This record gives sequence, C-alpha cells and structure tokens, in this order.
Amino acid sequence: MMRNKRARTSVDKAVVDVWQREVGELSTRKFARRLAASEDLVLRLDIYKKLEKHRGCVNTVSFNADGNILVSGSDDKRVILWDWETGHAKLAFQSGHVSNVFQAKIMPYTDDRSLVTCAADGQVRHAQILERGVETRLLAEHQGRAHKLAIEPGSPHIFYTCGEDGVVQHIDLRTAAATKLFTCHPIDDSRAYMPVINLNAIAIDPRNPNLFAVAGLDEYTRLYDIRKYKWDGSTDFGQPADYFCPPHLIGGDDQVGITGLAFSDQSELLVSYNDEFIYLFTRDMGLGSSPIASSPFSSCSEASEMGLDHSAMSSSAMGADEKAIPQVYKGHRNCETVKGVSFFGPKSEYVVSGSDCGRIFIWKKKGGELLRVMEADKHVVNCIKSHPHTTVLASSGIEKDIKIWTPKAIDKATLPTNIEQVPKSALFRLLSFAAFNEEDDTDDDYDDDDDDDDDYNNDDDDDDDDDDGDEEVDGGDDSDCNDDGDNDVDDSNDNTKKKFGSYDDANN
Repeated sequence: MMRNKRARTSVDKAVVDVWQREVGELSTRKFARRLAASEDLVLRLDIYKKLEKHRGCVNTVSFNADGNILVSGSDDKRVILWDWETGHAKLAFQSGHVSNVFQAKIMPYTDDRSLVTCAADGQVRHAQILERGVETRLLAEHQGRAHKLAIEPGSPHIFYTCGEDGVVQHIDLRTAAATKLFTCHPIDDSRAYMPVINLNAIAIDPRNPNLFAVAGLDEYTRLYDIRKYKWDGSTDFGQPADYFCPPHLIGGDDQVGITGLAFSDQSELLVSYNDEFIYLFTRDMGLGSSPIASSPFSSCSEASEMGLDHSAMSSSAMGADEKAIPQVYKGHRNCETVKGVSFFGPKSEYVVSGSDCGRIFIWKKKGGELLRVMEADKHVVNCIKSHPHTTVLASSGIEKDIKIWTPKAIDKATLPTNIEQVPKSALFRLLSFAAFNEEDDTDDDYDDDDDDDDDYNNDDDDDDDDDDGDEEVDGGDDSDCNDDGDNDVDDSNDNTKKKFGSYDDANN
C-alpha cells in the first residue's frame, strides 16, 4: 500500500511540474533542470550511438561548453571532434604526440578552435584549428607520462598539467609559457623508495578557481591555493593548503593510490582509489596542512583564509565523527588502469565511474545507493563524461569506439544480480592485453578504406610522413592499451609546428 502511495506521489509531482511550467509558475530552465536530474531518465539510459573512427583505445572524451561537440583522443595519437548527435566526425588530426593521447580538451570561448592535449610521451601540446588546417606546437614536457590537465573555468588561456614526475605546471597560452609550480613529494619516510609522488589526476574547483587538487600514487589528495604562489619564485609553493584522505587509509597500505578526481559545483571533492572505493569529501573533512600531526577529525586550518563556506556542514547539526567520514561508493572494480570519476546531473546528483569488468556504475550522490550498472565495453571502461546541459553520457575504454548514452529505453532498467561477479577475464586482463592487441593489429594498418565516407580531408592520416620523417603512425600503438608507456620518444622535432587535417564545417 505504501509502495503505491509513493508511486502516485512521484507521478503527481511530475504532473504538477508540467502544470506549473504551463501556467508560468515554474521557469523553463528550472523545469529542464528538474527533468535532467530525474531518476526515471537515469534508469532509461541506453546506447544512442557508437562513434567509430579511432584505431586504438580511446583514452579521453570531453564535451565542449555548448555540448554540441565531443572531442576524443586515442592510442592512435589522433584527436577527433565529433558531432555526437549525428555520429559524424567533423575533424580528425594527428596530435603531434609520439605516444598515446591521454587527454584532449577544448578551451572555452575559442569558437572550438583551440585544444590542449597531454600524452604518454610526457608532452603537453596546443592545437589550433585554422582555415588552412591544424597547427600543433609543444608547450611543455613532463619527465614521464602526463595523464591529466585541468582548464581554469571560463578561461580561454590558462590550464594546469600534472605528470608522473610529480610536477604540476601552470600554462598560459597567451605567452605559451609553462611555469613549474612545484614537485609533489611524500609527506613522510614511509615511502622513502619513492622520491616524488607520481601524479595521475588534477582538478580545479569551479566554485573557486583559485583552488585545485592533485592526486597520485599515495593516499592523499592535496589541495592548493594558487593565490599563495609568488610568481617571482620567492616562496615555496609545494606545501598544500589542505589534505584529504579517508581515515582508515591514512598510513596504511603503501600500494594504495588515486586514479581520478572531480569537483562538483558545490565544491565537493570526489576521489577514486585504485583497488578500493570512491569517496566524496566536503571542505571541512580536510586534515589541514599537516596531516601527520592532525587527527582524522581535524578541520581545515586554512579554510577561513580561503573564504570557504562551511554552512553545509554545520557543527551544530553534526558531531565531529560524522563530519570526518566521507560518503563512499562501492561495487565497481578499479585495479588495472587509470580511471576517471565524474559527477552527473545538473546539480551533480549522481556519481559515475567505469570498471575493470567493462561496466558503468551510477550511484546516487546522497547516500551512495547504487542505481545503475550498464554493460559498456568488452574489456575495461576508463572514461565517462557527462553532457554539460542534458541527460547524456559519453564513455570509452579499451574498445576503439565511443558510446553515447541517452534516456531512450522504453523500460526502466533494474540492477543485475551479478554485480559482485567480476568476469575471470577481467581479473587477468593485464596478462592478455598484448595478445588482444596483436589480434586487432591486423585490422589497424591505418588504411584509408574506413575513412572514405568522411567529409573532411582524408589525407590527415598521411601528413605525418611530411612532418618530420621519423614519426610513424601505425597499428603497433594498440599494444599500449594498458598504459605501459614504453614507446620510445624522439623529441628532436618537437619545437616545429605541425599541420594536419582541415576544418571545413560547410562540408560537414
């Protein structure tokens, strides 16, 4: 009886929302936001299209600010801009990298003609889409793989990068200058074997762009305030303003690490651990600037200096113990690759992650309830990005396609009964990647046959021969799907501008 009552209440609320919109009591914008956050839509997510053009693992997907273009990067070293609604590739070009592209993003307010990339070769590059083609240039380098970059919200010029060398760099496209901010070191002697923290992730707080977080191969997420950096280099900026870590992981397993970070619009921090779980932190869950001396229940000593809002976690409403324990999200498996993690919904109502079992997991942010488990890859799902304005997801992984998810299913999905049963192949996938890729390489000789139906110039795949004579693009890179980054890197021609592709929207 109670169940029927809840169902009627849910339907009645939807009817009321429609009525309020029709009579002008609910704005179209608010109505759209309520609809986009609807659990009903999440339960109807299904594959809308598969975007197929890459010839290697797709390591990065990202929407532009308007949400009409999706950009992707792959082990084939190419970057592709997609009209995801039609499935049409608007533009494909060689990135200029000599190894797997790990991230590609469109800079805001640039008419979608300025992109930044980072890769397994450690390079950070800038691509400009011009009428005569695409020019790429080297901006900075890391001594080791560069997994992630973060664009300052609303800025067409400024972004940050991090790499496995532990270095964080600040880059301004106006001057093409890269400033090394600091090198991330372990906080104590427990990891004396590791002189620097290999960094896997970096994220900027959209509510306060002065704050950014980095994380990698230890248990801590470090929060920094760029306002404390002295651009003349007169101060040591390497000391974080705050640290975040679940209490039970502090000083524990030295094999623990972090693969993904994300900020919500409410400044909540989402952290994905390898071989562990995903955790959601609020500002006052920080350990302060000296976590070794702090208890797990200490609050951020510098929060007031940074002007952070603690009203959401009022001490009068919660005890210290409650404030110190982050929300946890369980069920997925994150052991084999560097996986991202994301918020989903107009107000970050959901948390999404890929898994080693080839599935997408969606949880309710509040309470951590697992809502959806979706089959998305035959091997591993690494990347999931949400559309900036509507209920759409893009996912990618070891397979060479990108899947677009929309709420098109007629029936609501239910949770599978075998969530905890990870396929045997997933447990040993690292051992089988080489064989898997050798089989696929027979189809990946980079012939132009599969590109004949594209409207943009197909000679972009061959332009590399005219570039430096050394860089050979072939199917062999697929053997690097497990991010081993063992490719030899030849930097001899990095400072030359490279032109590839064309950007002729009129023909698209």
